[in-house]
Amino acid sequence: MSRPALFSIAAALCLSACTTTAPLTTRAPIASQVPPPTVLVPERYVSADNPGDEIDSLATWPAEDGHTWLIATAKSSHSLVVFDADTGERMRSVGGKGDGPGEFLRPNGIAIYGNHLFVAERDNHRVQVLLLPDFTPLSTFGADQLRSPYGLWIHESAPAEYEVYVTDSFMEGERYDVVPPLDQLDRRVRRYRVTFADPSHFLVRDEGSFGDTSEAKALRIVESIAGDPARQRLLVADEYTSDEGGGHPSNLREYTFDGKPTGRELPAGTFEAEAEGVALWSCTPDIGYWVAADQRYPQTHFLLFERDSLAPRGSFMGEVTAHTDGIALHAAATAAFPYGALFAVHDDEAVAAFDLGDVVRALALDPACAP
Repeated sequence: MSRPALFSIAAALCLSACTTTAPLTTRAPIASQVPPPTVLVPERYVSADNPGDEIDSLATWPAEDGHTWLIATAKSSHSLVVFDADTGERMRSVGGKGDGPGEFLRPNGIAIYGNHLFVAERDNHRVQVLLLPDFTPLSTFGADQLRSPYGLWIHESAPAEYEVYVTDSFMEGERYDVVPPLDQLDRRVRRYRVTFADPSHFLVRDEGSFGDTSEAKALRIVESIAGDPARQRLLVADEYTSDEGGGHPSNLREYTFDGKPTGRELPAGTFEAEAEGVALWSCTPDIGYWVAADQRYPQTHFLLFERDSLAPRGSFMGEVTAHTDGIALHAAATAAFPYGALFAVHDDEAVAAFDLGDVVRALALDPACAP
């Protein structure tokens, strides 16, 4: 992963809407299981390379003309790139370097709810909100609390009211490559409540931060975060890996919506490289899978886990997709993807698309995910 001063965490965020809610129940620890071999699922397309962008995170939006947009953050060009999700054709770019409305400085995380687009800007230390389809800048928030915001996930807690979770991977040292002391890691995820009075005006309330500070389960380097509204739980990807002191392999860690760690994580060694983009594939209120990118070399492996138990359900890779940071799972049908699609960053320069119907067949998943 290309990282200034040894790191530049990237991932993306994907929204998976689910309107039913239920309290988190106590779950048994995840049993260590030997996962089945990774299978090949060819990409339906890989877009043209554009090395000047340094694409990081992805989100989808159903446009009013019936097309689906795939919107990516581009860190090096300080912009957003809009693709046709069905073809991978580059449609336009938005923004440019700066700290004014509609400008960005190292945009990283991205999330969309309704017509509202949220962008986490690492080097502007803020979240900017824009209104689609014209990318009209509305306002920003978080500059008084955020130091190095990376990932975003949004949940509609009430009509016109969003809970916004922002991962904050601030570091220390001259090169900003030193993980802070444990007692500072309770600030790895910041919560905001954003209430819209109308589509163009909103109020923001800071609801504090959270993060485990124990030696074994602290969130050391974070970006990707995703949630399951029906289960009231979050998965946070910790990218940090170390072989010292017994080792701290990269992993996904589970939290409740109010920021309490459940103590659950995947078995050590699940990720051979770094845990990157994570998304929920909600097929029905009861059936679904978590999808996470394992940034292995030379190709990314996409790992699937059962929605409730987090038991491994299989993995796949494409023919070329590599160096994946962000992913976006679009479960709704589009013209080219009747069963939906998984979109992934390819080598920081392009986007790749996988047909979810192909994934269901290759991994023998529940048929409800490809009706």
